[in-house]
Amino acid sequence: MDFEYSPKVRELQSRLTAFMQERVLPAEKIAAEQLASKPNWWGAPPIMADLKASAKRQGLWNLFLPAHTEAGAGLANLEYAPLAELTGWSPALAPEALNCNAPDTGNMELLDRFGTEEQKQQWLRPLLDGEIRSCFSMTEPDVASSDANNVRLEIAEDDDHWILTGRKWWTTAALRDDNRVAMVMGVTDPDASVGSRHSIVLVPMDTTGVAVQRSTSVLGFDDRHEGGHGEIVYDGVRVPKANLLGPRGRGFAVAQARLGPGRIHHCMRLIGMAERAIALMTTRARTRIAFGRPLADEGVVQATVADARIAVDAARLIVLRAAWRMDTEGAKAARHDVAAAKVLVPQTVKTIVDNAIQIFGGAGLSQDTPLAMLYSQARFLQIADGPDQVHRRSLARAEFDTTPALREVRG
Repeated sequence: MDFEYSPKVRELQSRLTAFMQERVLPAEKIAAEQLASKPNWWGAPPIMADLKASAKRQGLWNLFLPAHTEAGAGLANLEYAPLAELTGWSPALAPEALNCNAPDTGNMELLDRFGTEEQKQQWLRPLLDGEIRSCFSMTEPDVASSDANNVRLEIAEDDDHWILTGRKWWTTAALRDDNRVAMVMGVTDPDASVGSRHSIVLVPMDTTGVAVQRSTSVLGFDDRHEGGHGEIVYDGVRVPKANLLGPRGRGFAVAQARLGPGRIHHCMRLIGMAERAIALMTTRARTRIAFGRPLADEGVVQATVADARIAVDAARLIVLRAAWRMDTEGAKAARHDVAAAKVLVPQTVKTIVDNAIQIFGGAGLSQDTPLAMLYSQARFLQIADGPDQVHRRSLARAEFDTTPALREVRG
């Protein structure tokens, strides 16, 4: 494993670092004020348009796209990792500013891989250009969606159309005005074997019968900048059969194709969130006086900072290993590495942010720092894209099937 960054990546790192420092971080306060003045607005704050235009001019656009595509920087997963980490410093602004925000990244990859030419022209091209947004409608409130085979929204045939009936939730970006299309997973073949019952259909958001009921909050955060997390009723929604994405009955496999890269991208950004928490806690500890001296002089605070550095560096290595394996052996071969990262990284980052909150005291719980938001994101990602228990289950099964290098000697 060689984790040395190429000259191309180091140059992009330098440009992106400057972009984050000069444009994104200063824009956070402005974005918050803009959203506060628009209480019923769901979507990016107005300043996002300026950030996106600047990122395009600087060649910091669609960096997530795999190396085989032409619309981005042509980076491998390992090359993208340090760049995604930098965007994690400002998860509310930076990913979208670079057109590297979920769920659009995964949706673009699915359209690129499984879409017809017509689907690519209608949906992929505008997404690549940042002109529209999209969402992925999979999870359902009435079933344990961690087992995707439980998903039961009905996709029935009616001549040359599909008819969708059911309810979804946690559909991120569903409430945005610029969200134009949902990828909806449901049952097309109820009598087929497990793994062959589900399909994915593209549903324009303005289709009759699509009703966004509400947005669910995340630990009290409404995530309006993302467009919320919609609960959607699909009531007899009628779309052409040409809107099928990928093969019929292969919806589970198609969904998995977006979840692997999506999971590791989340982990990459989480490392950046941890780095920001460490930067905040060290600054606070140096400048906050308690009992006559800076917090940084207290042994317990020094231990907390040291443990944070050890933990985030270890977490970064497991992310890089997963990215390297995806590049060298493919997503399927790397699935257990990705699962391990998906368990370890959110837990690690949640702990680091929690300790930073403790060092800040009451201020850490308030809107005056990004720590509460970072904590909610880390906690959310212990459930999003598969809960920890599911990933631990797959890792344990793989371990039980592994032959150890040596055998125990029995006396």
